[in-house]
Amino acid sequence: MKFSERYGYKSARETIQIDSISVELRNSLWSVVKINVWDRFSSNASLSYSSQLRAFCEKLWFYYFKRPLDTLTDEWANVRVDLRKYFFGCEWFDVYDFIEFIAGNFPHSGRAQFIKACNSVLETEVSAYRFVNGVISKITDENEIAEIDLALDKANGPVRTHLQRALELLSDRTSPDYRNSIKESISAVESLVATTVGEKGTLGQLVKKLEDEIGLHPALRNAFSSLYGYTSDEDGIRHAILESSTVGFDEAKFFLVTCSAFLNFVQSKVATSDPTSSSTT
Repeated sequence: MKFSERYGYKSARETIQIDSISVELRNSLWSVVKINVWDRFSSNASLSYSSQLRAFCEKLWFYYFKRPLDTLTDEWANVRVDLRKYFFGCEWFDVYDFIEFIAGNFPHSGRAQFIKACNSVLETEVSAYRFVNGVISKITDENEIAEIDLALDKANGPVRTHLQRALELLSDRTSPDYRNSIKESISAVESLVATTVGEKGTLGQLVKKLEDEIGLHPALRNAFSSLYGYTSDEDGIRHAILESSTVGFDEAKFFLVTCSAFLNFVQSKVATSDPTSSSTT
């Protein structure tokens, strides 16, 4: 992880790729295409001698690039050069259009493997997109990113430390730690609630006092108490469910977004109840 990411000098928008593609992600997606598609055909192949390859290239030319078919050369090596030049020069959204088109017009068996490999790269590089039912779909929207960035911007002290760490662990390109990301997200809320009510304790204990302190609606109190129960047992010890192999990016992202939104909500309520107060975190 880079210095700017470790110490919080990059926003959630810059960390989670929602309207951009990093060099690393673009390179990795090209490698997936190369291994799963291009390398299935000899570099010296001629389109005239491979009906499968010709049909695929003609689809690319006609439906995707919308170029005249008589501009499609018969030499596969030259076609690959053309495709590579396009891929590394196009806009970020065109990259997704391109791999989605390939997935939809896969020239041989192995489409499922291709999609799986793409999704693995997209998760590793913390893209906001995944293949869902064969279509590139956004799994993280603008509002979620805004909640995280707002929470990071307003938070100080332990709250910001926990929240920043949750984002770091979620977005680590080398070895993401989703379980501990969830713990850090919850810990950020615990820290803020403890400061707000002026007592130490677990979130499960303190959220009840928060109801009286800021006028928290009982339904919200119960909802967050239940969410806390996902990560803790009755004694406040982190629950074994976090050791489950099913805990992944989706769960960690959900907790980061939800906890960020709750932090923003509590801070707003505190400011409303006491206009002279500032972020006491």
